Amino acid sequence: MKVKTATFVKSSGTVEQLPEADLPEFAFIGRSNVGKSSLINFLVNKKELAHTSGSPGKTQTINHFLINKTWYLVDLPGYGFAKVAQSMRAEWEKTLYKYLGKRENLLTVFVLVDVRIEPQKKDLAFLKTIGEHGLAIAIAFTKADKISKEQLNNNIEAFRQAMLEDWEETPPFFVTSVVEEKGKEELLKYIAETSTIFIKPKGKEKMNF
Repeated sequence: MKVKTATFVKSSGTVEQLPEADLPEFAFIGRSNVGKSSLINFLVNKKELAHTSGSPGKTQTINHFLINKTWYLVDLPGYGFAKVAQSMRAEWEKTLYKYLGKRENLLTVFVLVDVRIEPQKKDLAFLKTIGEHGLAIAIAFTKADKISKEQLNNNIEAFRQAMLEDWEETPPFFVTSVVEEKGKEELLKYIAETSTIFIKPKGKEKMNF
C-alpha cells in the first residue's frame, strides 16, 4: 500500500463524538514517550500530521486521520506515566476502554513498545487486558535504531517470553525505526490485507470492559 492522502478528521474527547464507524479503523497506542506520533507521521509521509512532543501525555483525545479516503488511523492517548492529575488519567482510561470495547469498525490495535528496554509491567498488563476481551492486536517495536541488532533480537525475544507467561501464542509484531525508515512497508501491507475483512457494522455494540 502507498499512502497518497492523509488528512486530519477530528479529535474526540468522548466516544459519542467519534466519526461514523463506516470505514476500517486501526488504532495506535503505547506508553507515554514511546514514539507514537513520530511513527504515525512516518507511516503516512507527513511530518506534522500527528503532533510530537518531549512531554509525556501529549495526546489527550482520540484523534482520527483519514488515509487514502479508505481507512482511519487513530492516535490514542498513551497509558502509563503522564504529568497530569490522577483524576484526569482516570477519565482518559475510562474513555479509552469505552472506545476499545464499543468501536465496531476497529480491526487492529497496534500497541507500541520501546524495544530498547526490558519488558514493562504496564505494557504486558495492557496487552493482557485487551487480549482477554478479544481485540485483534499487533505489536510495533519502536526505536530499533538505538540498539545493536543482537540486543534488538534479545529484547524482542525477552518480550515474547514475558508475554507467553499469559498467552498461548504472541500477536504479530513489527520492528520499526523512523530514523532508519524501517517497518513502514510491513505495517502498511498488514493494514491493507486486514482491511479486506471489513464489513460495515450495523450499529450493534461489541463488548464492554
